[in-house]
Amino acid sequence: MISVLILTKNEEQDLPACLSSVAWCDDIHVFDSISNDKTVDIAEAAGATVTHRCFDNWSAHQNWGLANIPFKYDWVLYIDADERVSPELKKTLLSFSSTNIDVVAYEIQRRDFAWNGVWLKHAQMSPYYLRLFRPDKMRYERLVNPISIPNGKVSRLAGFLDHYPFSKGFRYWWQRHLGYADMEASMRIQDLNRGTEFSFRKALFSKDFSERRYHQKGLFYKLPGRPMIKWFYLAVWRRGFLDGTAGVTYALLQAIYEYFIVLKTKELLADSKK
Repeated sequence: MISVLILTKNEEQDLPACLSSVAWCDDIHVFDSISNDKTVDIAEAAGATVTHRCFDNWSAHQNWGLANIPFKYDWVLYIDADERVSPELKKTLLSFSSTNIDVVAYEIQRRDFAWNGVWLKHAQMSPYYLRLFRPDKMRYERLVNPISIPNGKVSRLAGFLDHYPFSKGFRYWWQRHLGYADMEASMRIQDLNRGTEFSFRKALFSKDFSERRYHQKGLFYKLPGRPMIKWFYLAVWRRGFLDGTAGVTYALLQAIYEYFIVLKTKELLADSKK
């Protein structure tokens, strides 16, 4: 059997559908960052166990949850309120039985959907995420877009985790990514101050997806013209144009987000020299 962990902060809009997609589970935990809307009421009405904690940063928050929430089962499925377990993934999870004692986490393919319901099949940045794991064998690093660090082998499950990042509209998406840009810039400054080195070999050839992504991001931040590179990568190299207008627009939004990180990093560097 599997426990479910859902992170929330004022998710009264998205949480009902999320909870509905995991209603098959008898151990649902909502890890709430002190919501002031109906999030907690909705969670409790659905029979979920609610744990409260003030949010500080992504990795610290997630690590605290894995260490302190009393899960009923050895395996935890982690999802966000704007995500849904698809029927295909539900079938896989209901029949889940880990026979390989060395495997401590499983990758699940995520489908990101645009505001018009189009699956961003090509424009999506990273399709696989470590979302089913043994909590005692998992930890997170980085302030934002945290890296999953499993203590053991990783395998992969069939089925999709469906993600609706624009469910609350463009304004919410922009506001959230402005906050992400601040944290990404802070991480960039920390790497510069520490003299952190990133491996080209690991960025390309590491079998560990999280390690590969970590080094890719570190090397990418050293490149000039990153916003344009990101747009080209998503819209052309990954063939985001095949997703239609939604794919090209999404690539543009991601490029602008990258420019926010560039501007914030320059601002922090200027402040540090004053």
